[in-house]
Amino acid sequence: MDHEHHQHHQHHQHHQHHQHHQHSGEEHEDHEGHDHHDHGAMVEDFKKRFYISLLVTIPILLLSPMIQDFIGLEWSFPYDQYVLFALATFVFFYGGLPFLTGAKDELKQKNPGMMTLIGLAIAVAYLYSSLVVFGLEGRNFFWELATLVDIMLLGHWIEMKSVMGASNALEELVKLMPNEAHKVDEDGNVEDVEVSALQTGDHVLVKPGEKIPVDGEIIDGKTTIDESMLTGESVPVEKGVGEEAIGGAVNQEGSVTIEVQKTGDDTYLSQVINLVKEAQESKSKTQDISNRAAKWLFYLALGSGLVTFIIWLALGYSLDVAMERMVTVMVITCPHALGLAAPLVVAVSTSISAKKGLLIRNRANFEGARQLNAVVFDKTGTLTKGEFGVTDIIPLEGHEEHEVLQWAASLEQNSEHPLARGIVEKAKEDSVSLKSIEEFESMTGKGLRGTVEGSEVNVVSPGFVNERDYSYDQDAFAKMSEQGKTVVFVLVNEELIGMIALADIVREDAKEAIESLKELDVHSIMLTGDNQKVADWVAEQLGIDEVYAEVLPDQKAEQVKKIKEKGWKVAMTGDGVNDAPALATADLGVAIGTGTDVAMESADIVLVKSNPKDVVSIMELSKKTYKKMIQNLWWAAGYNILAIPLAAGILAPIGILLSPAVGAVLMSLSTVVVAINAKLLKA
Repeated sequence: MDHEHHQHHQHHQHHQHHQHHQHSGEEHEDHEGHDHHDHGAMVEDFKKRFYISLLVTIPILLLSPMIQDFIGLEWSFPYDQYVLFALATFVFFYGGLPFLTGAKDELKQKNPGMMTLIGLAIAVAYLYSSLVVFGLEGRNFFWELATLVDIMLLGHWIEMKSVMGASNALEELVKLMPNEAHKVDEDGNVEDVEVSALQTGDHVLVKPGEKIPVDGEIIDGKTTIDESMLTGESVPVEKGVGEEAIGGAVNQEGSVTIEVQKTGDDTYLSQVINLVKEAQESKSKTQDISNRAAKWLFYLALGSGLVTFIIWLALGYSLDVAMERMVTVMVITCPHALGLAAPLVVAVSTSISAKKGLLIRNRANFEGARQLNAVVFDKTGTLTKGEFGVTDIIPLEGHEEHEVLQWAASLEQNSEHPLARGIVEKAKEDSVSLKSIEEFESMTGKGLRGTVEGSEVNVVSPGFVNERDYSYDQDAFAKMSEQGKTVVFVLVNEELIGMIALADIVREDAKEAIESLKELDVHSIMLTGDNQKVADWVAEQLGIDEVYAEVLPDQKAEQVKKIKEKGWKVAMTGDGVNDAPALATADLGVAIGTGTDVAMESADIVLVKSNPKDVVSIMELSKKTYKKMIQNLWWAAGYNILAIPLAAGILAPIGILLSPAVGAVLMSLSTVVVAINAKLLKA
């Protein structure tokens, strides 16, 4: 499966892409039992099997006595039935292989579905017809077997083409970890080693801009670390000696040396990997609707086949007549149209949703979206933009907003810090001209200082101002802090001229999304790793009633489980590594397209446009898709269910037995109806 659609990573991830990562040796399988590492290859495989089987089907049809009767063709040659047998054997083993192995997997899980139904029909048709060729009284069903295999291959190929492969979440998580580290020995020499070779107690140097290779404690240096991907904390965290650094987080401005504390399976990221794995395994038992329909048809086929066989024998007919009836019933119960009923709707629904910017990755869970009761939103990056914007500028007496912003932005124009970007953006919006900057340096943990057009300018933290006893409006400051805003102070030539408050900006469309969900009677809940004050402030702006803040990643999945325990159907929307376990646990995991690959890989649906309002579109589209599928399944299976008693010979006493030829015509008709109906799906 290609990853083109989510190449827009945060810039700091780019330098990671050229490294080769060892993947874990485990292959994870989804509920169809396919492997995902070669999804593209699998689609190609179905396509090839379909075309080759189709070619071989033509001579099978021409050689089948039934079809010959039907089109009034009389031609045969010595051993023609053996040629037919050989061709049919090829289609059965080559074309039918995916279904036979699929059926084996489904039965192993004691959960029969589409594969088992198809497997049953083709195996019965093949074995019976082979016996007929080698002397049993009766008629062969090779043509039925071949057409069934062709249509089912076609259906699976269409569906797989339209729905992407299952999850590579775990590989994506593994990629987040750097695979080399700069190890420092006792004499201070640095050598690059594989991360896997690090032992607890080793010392590792992490340079600015690099990812932290393993969990450890900082023993030297001071820096800020961006942990937003991992913990959801929106502001980069300042860390110094004695504090812990999490593997996978990005070190921003300073160099630090860390002492390794956890390696391998104990690290934070490995634990998240395990949570995602567990959640996915517990979820893969859900079947989509066509599989559930197939399950019933499978039991129906077995049951009615047996009953038919027993009744014909009881009425005193010979074994071969009873067998022929039984086989006819079992083969007829697997509707050809069933193979296309769902895939065609999926193909249409997937292309409609792709136009709307929704990538559906897990069909069963998308089908369930129509019944959602609650949507849980992660805050950072989902309800908010994950970038800082200026919310208030408070000049001190004798100064103006414009002036405070101009000095601050002029100093910050060279800095890469998220707060700096917010201030510079604001200056651009208000078209404030920037003064030229002569020099600047970052005072780690305190802020910036520099010279702007000859004046000494500082943009600093509250700590810096309090140490020097500057007086400022404490009430205004306290109020802004209460709302979880980050406040910086602007000094020019050591005179305090004002303060600027910044906060993670709330997305406008998030507000609308939550209003629409309320109208649908769906409960909105916010779940975030960020602190309570920030969370409450954001929730108030959006009108969200329920807020859980300061939640650790493993607790996020737990919290989602709790909500599920109320008997609710829950969707989770998020974008970071810390959301991955919760995304995998929820009934429907929705990833925001600007987030990490990991989140996308553990989700069922990816919102390419990153618009929370799309959650509402998902629900609407799910309802429509589901309705269409139900219609199609009735069209597909209805005719077959009606045909079962006829095939079983209920009208035989008055001389009516369903002729296979008529069966074939009806079968093609139901397939056409299903195809047309699918095309009628409108968004």
